[in-house]
Amino acid sequence: MARIPGVGETAEIAEKGLGGLEHNFLTAKLETLVNWSRARSLMPATFGLACCAIEMMATGGPHYDLARFGMEAFRASPRQADVMIVAGRVSQKMAPVLRQIYDQMMEPKWVISMGVCASTGGMFNNYALVQGVDQIVPVDVYAPGCPPGPETLLHAIVTLHKMIETDELVDRRRINGGGAGIVVEQRDGQTASKVVLTR
Repeated sequence: MARIPGVGETAEIAEKGLGGLEHNFLTAKLETLVNWSRARSLMPATFGLACCAIEMMATGGPHYDLARFGMEAFRASPRQADVMIVAGRVSQKMAPVLRQIYDQMMEPKWVISMGVCASTGGMFNNYALVQGVDQIVPVDVYAPGCPPGPETLLHAIVTLHKMIETDELVDRRRINGGGAGIVVEQRDGQTASKVVLTR
C-alpha cells in the first residue's frame, strides 16, 4: 500500500519535486528494478559431478524450497540458464565440457563453486583433477565444505542475489579480470577439525 506523505513531507516534495520522495518502485532507477528482478529469476544450469550434487539436489527439495528464491527450475539446456552451480570435483576430461556449457549460457551469467573439490581440488591433489574450477570458468561465489550442506548453498545463493542487486559483481569482475571470487561462510554446522589417528 502507498503511504500518504505528512505535512512536512508534502512541503519537501513541493520544494524538491520527485527528489523529495522516498526511494520506492515509482522513483527507482530502471537499472535497480532490472537487477532486482534478475536476482529473483535465476535459472540454474546444474553441473553435479560428485557428492556435492546430492546436497544440491536436497536444496531443491521441499524442505529447503528453492522456489522462494525463484530458482526451482533447474535447466538442462545451457541456453536457458544464467547461473552454473559446479557441485563436486572437476576432472581434466570434464573441464572442456564444463567450459563449453559455460560459453553456451546466456549473458549475464554467474558461477557458484560448491565444495572444496570444485574450489581447490580438495583432497584430490593429482594430475587427473582440476585444482580449482576457477582455472576453467570465472567463479563469483565459493561455497566451502565437504560437502557443503543445503544451508551453505542457500547462503551462497542469497549472497549472489545481493551482489547482483547492488551491481557489485560487475565492479569486482572488472577489477579481478574474472569472477567476483566471494567466499561465504559455512552455515551447516560443519567445522574444521583435526584428524586424530588411533592405533
